[in-house]
Amino acid sequence: MTERNINFLNTLEDVIRQRLADADKGSYTASLAAAGSRRIAQKVGEEAVELALAAIDGGRDETIAEAADLVYHLLVLLADRNITLADIAAELSDRHQA
Repeated sequence: MTERNINFLNTLEDVIRQRLADADKGSYTASLAAAGSRRIAQKVGEEAVELALAAIDGGRDETIAEAADLVYHLLVLLADRNITLADIAAELSDRHQA
């Protein structure tokens, strides 16, 4: 994993937040948010199940693809709740120190 790749999560977080702010009707992100928090949470759940199944029965590439779907939808959920990756990283860091 390169630093450039891991830093892309910050870029993606920014893109998602911008698309939510713009509410562009052509954006999947904006349309998902317009469907409401319940729909976003449902998508996170669906993607989590798909990832779990891919981890059992799929190959590496399928597992990566499903994990990417889950992370994207999780970032949408976090943005919808006004939570940042930095908030999550701080929580994990605090848990690691305990």
